[in-house]
Amino acid sequence: QLQASGGGLVQAGGSLRLSCAASGVIFSVKAMDWYRQAPGKQREWVARIFSDGKTTYASSLRGRATISRDNAKNTVYLQMNSLTVEDTAVYYCNVVPPGRWGQGTLVTVSS
Repeated sequence: QLQASGGGLVQAGGSLRLSCAASGVIFSVKAMDWYRQAPGKQREWVARIFSDGKTTYASSLRGRATISRDNAKNTVYLQMNSLTVEDTAVYYCNVVPPGRWGQGTLVTVSS
C-alpha cells in the first residue's frame, strides 16, 4: 500500500516536500519512483531512488528536485524547489516495477 502526502497550494517559485509511506513491501530492497499526472495528461515518471541511494530524474525536474528515502520509516520523499505552474499535478509514488497505484497527493502551483 502506498500513500502520498504533502501536496498543497503553493506560489510559483515556492517549494514543497512530498512524502510517500509504503507498507506491505520489503521497502529497503526496492527502488522507488515518483510519478505525476497533470490535468488532461498521461501519468509521467519524474524521479527514482535505488536501494543503494543512487538517484535519477526526468529532465522536467532535474536540478529542482531531490528524491530521498528513509528505510526505517518505509518512506520516500520528493523535495521540489522553484516550482512552476507546469508542476501542477497529482503526484504518486510506486515501487519498481510499478505495482498497484496508491493515493496520490495534489500539488497546485499558482502564478
